[in-house]
Amino acid sequence: MNDICPIKGLDHLEFYVGNAKQAAIFYSKCFGFATTAYQGLETGERKITSYVLEQGDVRFVLSSTQLSDHPIAQSVLNHGDTIAIIALEVPDAIAAYQQAVARGAIGAIPPTHQEDEHGIFQYAAIRAYGDTLIKFVDRSQYSSNFAPGFVSRTSNSTQSMGLKSVDHVVGNVEKGEMDRWVNFFVKTMGFDVRMHFDDHAISTEYSALMSKVLENGGKTIFNINEPAEGKRKSQIQEYLDFHNGPGVQHIGIATDDIVQTVTQLRQAGVEFLPIPKTYYEDLPDWVHEIHLPVEQLAELGILVDRDSDGYLLQLFTKPVGDRPTLFFEIIERHGSRGFGAGNFKSLFVALEREQALRGNL
Repeated sequence: MNDICPIKGLDHLEFYVGNAKQAAIFYSKCFGFATTAYQGLETGERKITSYVLEQGDVRFVLSSTQLSDHPIAQSVLNHGDTIAIIALEVPDAIAAYQQAVARGAIGAIPPTHQEDEHGIFQYAAIRAYGDTLIKFVDRSQYSSNFAPGFVSRTSNSTQSMGLKSVDHVVGNVEKGEMDRWVNFFVKTMGFDVRMHFDDHAISTEYSALMSKVLENGGKTIFNINEPAEGKRKSQIQEYLDFHNGPGVQHIGIATDDIVQTVTQLRQAGVEFLPIPKTYYEDLPDWVHEIHLPVEQLAELGILVDRDSDGYLLQLFTKPVGDRPTLFFEIIERHGSRGFGAGNFKSLFVALEREQALRGNL
């Protein structure tokens, strides 16, 4: 890895939504997130309302606006509820920004210095695919739980669902644009290309996609997808059509107990992608060596895959909004550092079934 931009990890993901208060309730009740900080009219902020939600090491910021001409309002109009900002914690936000811009990135937010009784908070941002921003956050001189302008909140009644950390962030870009954005992350922030899946690996009778996996120091993993030629519209193209351009398609979130997590999420009302029962009938013999019986995997719709390093368990929610765009992956790793390549075809078939129900295949 060319460590031109040292990254401590993923600081937070900021969603632009139509109603932050209602979105916060959804992610609290259905996904088990606790509200830890807030800014809005009551704190003196006249334009934006934001709720900070946390579970394990996962931090979401849900933001909406009171102003019809605000960029958040324009984002919601164009994209629906979407992940607008990927915030990376870095040791020096100014240096990260200057290095990225010098290497070809387009600046979005110049280096900004905020100070309150908790210390100094610094950040800056560059533009990535679509309207997505990559934000550099420096907390080294700041001691509060989030940022200046926010007040702390507690959520005693929230029940954790066992979500532990963000495993990976997946973005969709237009056909022919994947390599351009892969090169962007490599050149401006020193990411390495770890894996490449072509349209032979990820395809069905009807559609296909291509994907590359990027990594920075093993702490931050970005996947970038593009649609490939097929007889019908791929899930990537469906996303691009309804999102009105590139953006974050899904977030992989790690858990140490996928059975408990998925059971709780289902009970809370989260809908998962249905997997055909034939998938479990055709599982290879090695699947019996894992710690869960096949019957339990089938009951919950959990997919399983193995590589030379171990195995993983995964499943995917249905889109969490009205548009068939953003969804989540729940993943439990046992050595495997892959992304379920053995499940790609089964997953694509299941996704195409949902697309057909929406009239979008």
